[in-house]
Amino acid sequence: MRAAAGQVRRTDIAFPYRVDRRGRTAHARYDAHVRDLIEQLLFTSPGERVMRPDFGCGLLDLVFTPNSPELASAIELSVQAALQRWLGELIEVESLDVVSEENVVRVSLQYVVRATASRRDEVFEGRGAE
Repeated sequence: MRAAAGQVRRTDIAFPYRVDRRGRTAHARYDAHVRDLIEQLLFTSPGERVMRPDFGCGLLDLVFTPNSPELASAIELSVQAALQRWLGELIEVESLDVVSEENVVRVSLQYVVRATASRRDEVFEGRGAE
């Protein structure tokens, strides 16, 4: 696949890391790569990454916290702030809904990938340790 004149061809590593059928590192298309970045941000706890200790939302830390309207609002604000801070140059968030049930956190996110102008509607689901 050739890049158009004046464009840089990107090669993004797939997440989670895996080997493709040729035995090489698997790659992801740009929109899939952006989705992978969102998933990493949502389910990484602050302090988990040594070189970026403030990276993440910490959603899975809140899985077993008793639900309340105040907590739901706080979680949505926290997720919105993290998306804006870490991925604001890559995406524009159109809508966000966070639901916590039992030991599952479900994030429904509608966003636009700025580089491709493609509109995406994704659901991310994380489970707490049982």
